[in-house]
Amino acid sequence: MRLSSDLQAFQGRIGHTFSDTELLVRALTHGSISSATRPDNQRLEFLGDRVLGLVMSEKLLREDPNAPEGTLAPRYNALVRKEACADVARQVDLGAVLKLGRSEMKTGGRRKLALLGDAMEAVIAAVYLDAGLDAARDMILTLWGDRIDKVEADARDPKTALQEWAQARKMSPPKYTEIAREGPDHAPEFTIKAELSDGRTADAKANSKRVAEQTAARILLKQLESKS
Repeated sequence: MRLSSDLQAFQGRIGHTFSDTELLVRALTHGSISSATRPDNQRLEFLGDRVLGLVMSEKLLREDPNAPEGTLAPRYNALVRKEACADVARQVDLGAVLKLGRSEMKTGGRRKLALLGDAMEAVIAAVYLDAGLDAARDMILTLWGDRIDKVEADARDPKTALQEWAQARKMSPPKYTEIAREGPDHAPEFTIKAELSDGRTADAKANSKRVAEQTAARILLKQLESKS
């Protein structure tokens, strides 16, 4: 299968040229546009999640051979969680080549955290099936880059960290308020405001309230740290 120019450019951004180009097309095909002759990326997502987990487990064990499981686990979770995958997807502009149905396109599917994260995992699986574990490992470690070196800070639960920040300053616990809900009932998008008792706030949008709360807390923490 001959790839379009935008998919050829995407191969350059992820650093892998496919021998079996149909794998790439499948990895980028969301269920909203799939058919009997055009399978979606869900099975690839399932595999890619496991490949990513293996690569990150290996990397963390090598980087810190004396770290106990209790130290490694939060680092691992920070690197493989959906938010991290979606962040990498945005880095390589995966949303621009994601194949979506009309309903998903109308509701901003190219920007949705869950869709981007799932598709990034599917791309990992596609590379693994196309060229093996070494190729997938090389791509993952390159794209995740310094996120791996900085994972200690990212491994902290941001809501817990923000609460501890507030308590250390004798402030009330942060409040989280839903300020908007958009999209259809089957795929809502929430905007959550994190607020400290002194009035400082940060907003975040995600496909679940939990993720939006975590992201809002993380944004507010960064703002506080930048002014400290």
